[in-house]
Amino acid sequence: MDLALSLDRAAATPLYQQLAEALRCAVLQKRLKPSQQLPPSRVLAQSLAISRVTVTQSYDQLVSEGYLETRQGAGTFVCAQLPETYLQTTAIASETSPSTALTQLSRFGTSLQAAQPLQGPEPECRISFRYGNPAMELFPLNLWRRLLNRHCQSSSSLLNYGADAAGYLPLRAAIADYLGRSRAVQCSPEQVIIVNGSQQALELIARLTLDAGDWVAVEDPGYLGARYCFAGQGAHLQPVPVDAAGIDVDKLRQYHHPFKLLYITPSHQFPTGVTLSLARRLALLDWAQATGTLILEDDYDGEYRYGDCPIPALQGLDRHHRVIYVGTFSKILFPALRLGYLVVPPAWIPLVSRAKWLCDRHSPLLAQYALTDFLVEGHFERHIRRMRQRYDLRRQVLVRALEAEFGDRVTILGANAGIHLMAKFATSLPDALVIQRAAQVDVGMISAQGYCLGKPKGGEFIFGYSQLNEVQIEQGIQKLARVLLAES
Repeated sequence: MDLALSLDRAAATPLYQQLAEALRCAVLQKRLKPSQQLPPSRVLAQSLAISRVTVTQSYDQLVSEGYLETRQGAGTFVCAQLPETYLQTTAIASETSPSTALTQLSRFGTSLQAAQPLQGPEPECRISFRYGNPAMELFPLNLWRRLLNRHCQSSSSLLNYGADAAGYLPLRAAIADYLGRSRAVQCSPEQVIIVNGSQQALELIARLTLDAGDWVAVEDPGYLGARYCFAGQGAHLQPVPVDAAGIDVDKLRQYHHPFKLLYITPSHQFPTGVTLSLARRLALLDWAQATGTLILEDDYDGEYRYGDCPIPALQGLDRHHRVIYVGTFSKILFPALRLGYLVVPPAWIPLVSRAKWLCDRHSPLLAQYALTDFLVEGHFERHIRRMRQRYDLRRQVLVRALEAEFGDRVTILGANAGIHLMAKFATSLPDALVIQRAAQVDVGMISAQGYCLGKPKGGEFIFGYSQLNEVQIEQGIQKLARVLLAES
């Protein structure tokens, strides 16, 4: 029998007393059961590398206290009946109620304590139109493993801190080159800051720009992760409505708050999926320059556009350094990679680098090295092309199925980009009942209501299609139509 016992030879307490206390705790915690035999003193002494006399002294002490008993010719056992006084426990009176146990929280901690769940619901049905994750089964894992092994075998620098908190410079150069070609982003490698996913990017900018009482304009509906970052800094959030052309810039101009920051997802607005028109992009940049507002552009899945010509990123149109650009590899490669990036104006480089260093020194080096090779050797763009074709097929199947089953009772938004779309159904059923009925036929759905700051609209649902094959998509929409159209 092995006993997990810890002895400190440097302590002032004699070893036999330490051993006796450890055995006593094991008995009271029921790790040693009543009537259980203990190891012979010689065996226990060998396993603990102590003298047999020390073990014998400990056993004798516990026998005298009523925890152990010796049986002639059999050995030492835990007493079948332990001292009652040690088995009786008294509840410790709490001097503080659960509600006052966290009285030392900051404004940020208090906001998190009062917040709704940070992640939206994840339906567990067989056919789930969850959104956000790429088709990870199609990622070239063997290739990625080879790239990781290449650097594991050749570089001892992986074991040390990174030289630059802003990230591995060859990776930053590869990202800058890619963004210039694919998204019309204008930047040098030094302007690219490597972070642990887009969520850390949002958190860093929120901490660097916002004080309690500052105003932030956000899309409505919009991404919850960004809102929590801003609210955690004590900022006031001004919801700005979104229509088929993106955020309503005319409405934005009507607000008289001195905005410190505007957060926007112009390439594929979350969750509606609409694309901010070029005219509104230009108008938004003019507004930002006139008001002195910083724009935080989250381009979380801008790589995926279908049929339409790509619209340049907002950052690429900016001539006054009013835009900070956020990108991520989570939606393109796989979420567990936890690598994203910020593209900041030149004056921001040292500031953001210091903030990153204070947060966690740097992002994991091995992943940065492998990702550099993945980009430089062309694997990244080949992967995007393959995935764009696959997602486009799934998108078309979803759109056709929605139109075939629901006809003019469904309006589809955001179908030309990204890996999700939003569908608005003409139904009198509450969203919760729609979700419940869908779940009864093993179809998982997500309402857009939880992403609204203002008055939520009913009948709007987010459909992610990246993780479903074409057959599953068609079956899911057919099942959904049966339970939704049954009301009419």
